[in-house]
Amino acid sequence: MSAVPPPVPTPQEPVEPQELLQLGTEADEPCLRADAARNRARLLEAAALLVAERGADAITMEEVAAAARVGKGTVFRRFGDRTGLLTALLDHSEKKFQAAFLTGPPPLGPGAPPAERLRAFGLAMLRRTGDELELQLAAEPQAGRRFTSPPRRVLRHHVTLLLREAVPDADCELLAHTLMAQLDPALVHHLVRQCGMPPQRLEAAWVDLVDRVTGTATSR
Repeated sequence: MSAVPPPVPTPQEPVEPQELLQLGTEADEPCLRADAARNRARLLEAAALLVAERGADAITMEEVAAAARVGKGTVFRRFGDRTGLLTALLDHSEKKFQAAFLTGPPPLGPGAPPAERLRAFGLAMLRRTGDELELQLAAEPQAGRRFTSPPRRVLRHHVTLLLREAVPDADCELLAHTLMAQLDPALVHHLVRQCGMPPQRLEAAWVDLVDRVTGTATSR
């Protein structure tokens, strides 16, 4: 019987240590007047509360304007339409989360071992998804953009970097896709809302997955 040839190593593309990507529309509007900036912040806050209370599908531009105590025309001028409003709202959340894992305190931010940061990253992602599940599902990219949208690329890039530190001999690009699949909002919706699985079980499964992939274990 002939010997099975060893697998050919998969070359990994270099990944730069700085993974910050600019998201959203605020970078396009650096010179907003103070009153316009205040109106935008009030609209995003009002929209976030309405989404949390009733779900993204149930809110209208008129309701957001009334909740923020601004004219309906202000909402349309600022965000264009309902999709633009929801995108801006999710974008605001993405930027806050991105800042937390790029420059925030450890273990989510720099300063902790890579496996510990991976655990913290997944737990933070799951809790964030639980808090804004309706919004994330409403803003889910179409199939052709699902893995190329800037927010997804930022998150996957970050996981790839941590994997490069924790398991440098692995195919970290593909492994990052595997880990990110467990944090997918559609899967979280299915498991928690449709299957009745407690969120704590998803969190425990994430920690176990990271431990197995990196060969480490937390003291539990």
